Amino acid sequence: MAAAMPKAIYAGSFDPPTNGHLWMIRTASELFREVEVAIGVNPDKHYAYRLADRLALLRACTDGLKNVIVTSFENQFLVHYARSVGARYILRGIRNERDYSFEREMRYINTDLAPEIITVFLMPPREVADVSSSFVRGLIGPVGWQDVVKRFVPEPVYEFFLESHVK
Repeated sequence: MAAAMPKAIYAGSFDPPTNGHLWMIRTASELFREVEVAIGVNPDKHYAYRLADRLALLRACTDGLKNVIVTSFENQFLVHYARSVGARYILRGIRNERDYSFEREMRYINTDLAPEIITVFLMPPREVADVSSSFVRGLIGPVGWQDVVKRFVPEPVYEFFLESHVK
């Protein structure tokens, strides 16, 4: 049952989605009436996986969450995108001190740009706190990678890896 808080947006590159991302999304779906999971596309950044694949993977991972939608946006500040889609909250994950320092600065900038939008921080549990997309990408390749990577990504992502990385 979703709480009374209105719409939140959880954005990232999700390159690829991890169990940490899924924990954030599931938790958000319990806290907010509606959660928009948005892939932010930065034209200056190079991604390992195509936008279409990341969107499809996120949709597969969130299929049972009725109050979650998956979208993307490009070349705009997250806080401006949040305002444009009617989100009152921006959801961010804090895994460590480095994340906290960066996210605190972004929260202040976002408040300067749109004071009506509130940033909400969540700290994931220990078992997914150190899992990042770049960490997962770095595990793919060596002999036996499949058994290792399976622990860190949702099943649809793992199946995608098996199809796209096994020759």
